[in-house]
Amino acid sequence: MIDIDVFVLPGCERCLSGLGALEQVVRSFGPDNCKWEERNLLENIDRAVQIGILSAPAIAVGGRLAFSSLPSPQQLHAELVKYVTGP
Repeated sequence: MIDIDVFVLPGCERCLSGLGALEQVVRSFGPDNCKWEERNLLENIDRAVQIGILSAPAIAVGGRLAFSSLPSPQQLHAELVKYVTGP
């Protein structure tokens, strides 16, 4: 199971635009492979700093910073393929 943590700020238009398409990419891998979790950056600041996230929006995949801004659906898909198929 791969955890996808999406760090956003409440009311941030830049954070919220495009999340639906990205969540669909994650769901396409199935619930046994990927778990999507939106996290309020302000409420999860300690975890975000541990991962290396200093601003929102940002996405961590498997507990590691993968994107410091929202990727395209294709970029997220390519990143997840690496985790699902393994090295």
